[in-house]
Amino acid sequence: MSPFSGPAQYVTISGVLFWAFRGKGVESVISPMQDKETNNESVSAVIPVYNGAGFIHRALDSVLAQTHPVEQIIVVDDGSTDKTASAVSEYGGRVEYIYQPNAGAAAARNTGIRAVRGDWVAFLDSDDEWLPDRLARQFELVCKYPELAWISGNFLRSSQGESGAHADPARAARWWGETDTPRRFFEAFAQDLWGCTDTMLIRRSVFDEVGLFSEDLRRANDIDMWFRIAYRHPQIAYVAEPLAVYHLDTAGSIVKTSTRAPVLAKFIERHLELSQQAGAFNEFCPVARRLLRQWIRGMLFAGQGQDARQLLGGFKSLLPLHYRLGMGLATRFPRTTAGALRLGGKGARRVGLGRKVDRPRN
Repeated sequence: MSPFSGPAQYVTISGVLFWAFRGKGVESVISPMQDKETNNESVSAVIPVYNGAGFIHRALDSVLAQTHPVEQIIVVDDGSTDKTASAVSEYGGRVEYIYQPNAGAAAARNTGIRAVRGDWVAFLDSDDEWLPDRLARQFELVCKYPELAWISGNFLRSSQGESGAHADPARAARWWGETDTPRRFFEAFAQDLWGCTDTMLIRRSVFDEVGLFSEDLRRANDIDMWFRIAYRHPQIAYVAEPLAVYHLDTAGSIVKTSTRAPVLAKFIERHLELSQQAGAFNEFCPVARRLLRQWIRGMLFAGQGQDARQLLGGFKSLLPLHYRLGMGLATRFPRTTAGALRLGGKGARRVGLGRKVDRPRN
């Protein structure tokens, strides 16, 4: 492939699905606040990658295809051993390439943030892609609510050639309101209407307040960052139409699997303490409950009965008794439970375990 000088030479999911999910422009009952400073603010894209030669083109082409200009595209190579560097070099000066020894997704994102020159930071995992109007739709909200520190949005989940919206756009629009009014992040998270890393647009100055991604966290360091931002900036805006494509079945991505109970328990304990310090404990508890249920469900699918039991026993105050009893019984026969859940879709849905487990989020 020659250096990028025109439209992509292949069709991505984003190109096919963009028109199907494209919504109307934001219309509000209040007058949009338009000013030169807001309209002239710049955005930098940060893309961490590890052994991404096979899919980095898809991610970069989706950034270059944005209908809102991206002033800076940063690719941080986290110690790749394949031809990632060669693939990125085909884009010439359009992309800033930074190589670092392998240190994980959090460290790669931090390297990218340090190199950002824009007013806003937009993240993209190298095995995912943005839809063409991703930034344009979000900057409509930047103009409307210039006091906001961050904005997110819905996304598509793609697996084995099939795609669908993570959150039903109609339901999301109803919950957020027709005027896209900002709401509290923890309320949105508890409703699973908060987006994902690929749809986060955050002011660069926010990282000066809350710090960078926690490199010592082996799992959920992205969610850890969103929680830390929410303690200081509770309000977030959200675009109900999908803005990105989250690929669940990409081999060799930068995301590492780490789902042992002690790691996840430490994460919950950390944020129970931080939320109390921030005066957001009662708001965070439903979020912690949702995460625990999600992780326990994933452990049951993976046959990790012992890990699931550790989480059930470690957070009795957050999980209702009937849930602990039912899941506790399921963990006694981990292989049988895992096999039954994989084969019995209807039975899994009856006990609230039928939703497909996500690709681990780093």
